[in-house]
Amino acid sequence: MNEEIIIAGFGGQGVLSMGQILCYGGVMQNKEVTWMPSYGPEMRGGTANCTAIISDEKISSPVLNAYDTAIMLNQPSLDKFEETVKPGGMLIYETNGIIRKPERKDIDIYSIGAYDESIKMKNTKIFNMIVIGGFLKARPILDVENVIKGLEKVLPERYHHLIPLNEEAIRKGMEIIKVENKLK
Repeated sequence: MNEEIIIAGFGGQGVLSMGQILCYGGVMQNKEVTWMPSYGPEMRGGTANCTAIISDEKISSPVLNAYDTAIMLNQPSLDKFEETVKPGGMLIYETNGIIRKPERKDIDIYSIGAYDESIKMKNTKIFNMIVIGGFLKARPILDVENVIKGLEKVLPERYHHLIPLNEEAIRKGMEIIKVENKLK
């Protein structure tokens, strides 16, 4: 197994944290991982993306031009990275704020209304965990328990009381992700 992932959106959406959490989850599952963040100078509202690779084998380089999975949290990211998904790969997009849906027919496409669901759950900070849940449902490369252990590594200890809420968010994301286009 070798999963090359790009996660992209606005700063403040938890883009970089998502990559870290998935990579730490991979470490907990004895996988090889790399995580490479990229962000603009703005603290919030600027663009941010990260590359996460989770593999059974040694990883030669964290630098990629094409991805197995793209998780797009806003329209500018979708516009920029849709074409970088390998044929046969997967794209997940957050429905809030998307004007133009993905158009490719040679990849699996999923949508998730994570922001709206985070409002229903009365905590928009769990938005990114809902998205992670959707990803794990569509591509079950990691056990949820190991992702929770990864979250424990990323989340400062003073916030560990929120881990049950984050686990609930992951499971909610697994419930609400929708298939838009599925290859046979």
